[in-house]
Amino acid sequence: MAYQQILVPVDGSQISLSAVKKAAQLAAAFNSKLTLISLVAEDPFTDADFYYSAAIMRDYFVQAYENAEKALLEASQIAKDLGVDASTEVVKGLVSAEGVVATAEQYKADLIVMGSHGRKGFQKILLGSFAQDVLSNTELPVLIVKS
Repeated sequence: MAYQQILVPVDGSQISLSAVKKAAQLAAAFNSKLTLISLVAEDPFTDADFYYSAAIMRDYFVQAYENAEKALLEASQIAKDLGVDASTEVVKGLVSAEGVVATAEQYKADLIVMGSHGRKGFQKILLGSFAQDVLSNTELPVLIVKS
């Protein structure tokens, strides 16, 4: 099966950059389009029980966007080094599996490639599994890269 549009969520971690490398290799092999996204929460304090100021939110957004742009720049360079021009987007909304799936649907992706830290046991209970959440929320094929 040849993939036409591959989507990769990137958070700047080494595992997400490993997913970019694998996705770029697939994109080169299948002559696919590659889209790299980084999710930024529009309001990370939605359920907070404290008051926060506009200055706190402004500082959060500035830092969050800088981090997202930096991660996407590094990721797009990895793809470029493998001969693939990737498009990038900072996606505003919830940092969630639903955000990844909605973006994949928007881009008409036919493959999602993402990294997983492979947490087990108590760590998985505490921290959850973002990759597992994406798998549970989509019918699209999802390639999980673990290293």
